[in-house]
Amino acid sequence: MFYRRKIILSLLQMFDGELDKIRLQKLLFLFTNKQDKAEYEFIPYKFGCYSYSANADMTAMVRKGMLKEDDKSFEKNDKTDYLKQIKPADYKLLMEVKANYGKMSASALMKHTYLNFPFYATRSEVAETILSKEELNKVINSKSTETKTVLFTIGYEGISLENYLVRLLKNDVKILVDVRNNALSMKYGFSKSQLKKYCESLGIKYVHFPQVGIQSEQRQELNTQTDYDKLFTIYCKDNLPKTTETQTDILNLLKEHKRIALTCFEANICQCHRKHLAEAIEKLPAFEYEVKHI
Repeated sequence: MFYRRKIILSLLQMFDGELDKIRLQKLLFLFTNKQDKAEYEFIPYKFGCYSYSANADMTAMVRKGMLKEDDKSFEKNDKTDYLKQIKPADYKLLMEVKANYGKMSASALMKHTYLNFPFYATRSEVAETILSKEELNKVINSKSTETKTVLFTIGYEGISLENYLVRLLKNDVKILVDVRNNALSMKYGFSKSQLKKYCESLGIKYVHFPQVGIQSEQRQELNTQTDYDKLFTIYCKDNLPKTTETQTDILNLLKEHKRIALTCFEANICQCHRKHLAEAIEKLPAFEYEVKHI
């Protein structure tokens, strides 16, 4: 079993085996925020901090019979003592979370996280009802207010779905442009249908232009930077001259929406074709904007 799932089961165990969904997400957030390396990361969502990955793990544990779920709560469904299976440091943090926040209602936990982590309240549907005008202004001020037109690029290698989405939100990206030839991924959240759903749940439009990607059979045996450079030489020679219409479509999206991001897998921009695609778009007539790799 993944260690992170033992954390969820241990948290439930500390609360007599059951927590309502909002409290569970908030308590898990407060716990992971104290970890040196967080087991889960979070996005700002309808009721504040929320982890898609944690929810996916809980759904998987429901399928395995380890948890029970109803509309409002999750319940631990076995007798295993998971508190004995987690690290002493994590056990201590869970004890602190229970001592400090265990008696708070869902509404009180929402308000606490909104006040102390206002960015995570920026997409809340209930912030106006539980915060004062002054408190709400802190949330509003946590939103990105950039108006400059920027062509971003971003890779998802080595980061969680939540970290990835937060980068898009903090840079106020309006449209995510997927430039993979084949938008499938073994990594949770990054296949086309999932990524589209998660982006659009946060108000970020998703579009896919596979024609500017590199076919998977061309991406074999990429072991050194020299291997990548050879691949990109072919890409710049064979693909980019044939896809100027698509590049122009991307430029038009940039002109209209001001802040868009090209996305692919690699974290290192020098090992991803999106760098060369961005440079090609940058050379198009009337391009007078910034390119930024995030």
